[in-house]
Amino acid sequence: MSWVLLFIAGLLEVAWAAGLKSSEGFTRLGPSVFTVVTALGSFVLLALAMRQLPLGTAYAVWTGIGAVGAFVFGIVMLGEAVTLPRIASALLIVVGLIGLKLSSGH
Repeated sequence: MSWVLLFIAGLLEVAWAAGLKSSEGFTRLGPSVFTVVTALGSFVLLALAMRQLPLGTAYAVWTGIGAVGAFVFGIVMLGEAVTLPRIASALLIVVGLIGLKLSSGH
């Protein structure tokens, strides 16, 4: 269950990062509220997942999901550049996340 909570927390991290971009420096009310709510949700779920998972593993997976998710969101929704070095770098993060999951013992 802790891995499910951590995964959802990571998805919420992607959501608040996208909201932060849309908030234009917290100058737009709707995206600003969305950002704060999803960030709080992400932190709460991360904290719950950390009850069972090691700190380093949970935090690295959470930030990794957020980083790769924001990367994909930027490409798909914002038209950010798709280059081989960017794709390869994101894949390295994914490989690291898989390694952490497989070696966690949970």
